[in-house]
Amino acid sequence: QVQLEESGGGLVQAGGSLRLSCAASGSIFRINAMAWYRQAPGKQRELVASIRSGGRTVYTDSVKGRFTISRENAKNTVYLQMNSLKPEDTSVYYCNADITYGTGAYYYTEDYWGQGTQVTVSS
Repeated sequence: QVQLEESGGGLVQAGGSLRLSCAASGSIFRINAMAWYRQAPGKQRELVASIRSGGRTVYTDSVKGRFTISRENAKNTVYLQMNSLKPEDTSVYYCNADITYGTGAYYYTEDYWGQGTQVTVSS
């Protein structure tokens, strides 16, 4: 009933910028939080940044000052602006959303993931 569609990945040189987008669609009642995770080969998936419905944000230390997460509630979309990219930022980036959906008297809250988008930073 709910889908997340990511876009914006690609290849960039070190020091460059990219902006990722993730749009949620379906029978959405409320998006409680949205986040970006990343997973490099052979490593665990890690939280990059998150933003709650009220706008509170959290960033992992390695991206503070370089990445900015934002959301456009009217479009059910979250963005990740990535500046001053480094080769160690190379990963598959995944969108995550905690969404309440349903109609009438029945509502459910579930965690959803996008398909992932590759970000490659060359040195």
